[in-house]
Amino acid sequence: MGTEQDTSIKVSKDTRSRLGELAAEQGTTIRDLVAGLAASVPTRAELAARAEQARIELRERFGVEVTAEDEAVGHRLWDRITGAHGPEGSANPA
Repeated sequence: MGTEQDTSIKVSKDTRSRLGELAAEQGTTIRDLVAGLAASVPTRAELAARAEQARIELRERFGVEVTAEDEAVGHRLWDRITGAHGPEGSANPA
């Protein structure tokens, strides 16, 4: 085990119950469930870096330039596939 010190986060009782249920279904603890979530969900900066790398590969390998309109259409399609939505109507900020 690492040398990281534990800390606590405040969540509602309903959220804590849901986390407990999810952890139990996965045979893990809430601590490990939250750690896994934090490790697996990319930040906006990480997503932007991935998108830039994809644009570079598309341009270099296939000669395709991705436009802002292409990205917007892609975000809308992905949101429809995943059912995602955010404060601006998209979980995928442009």
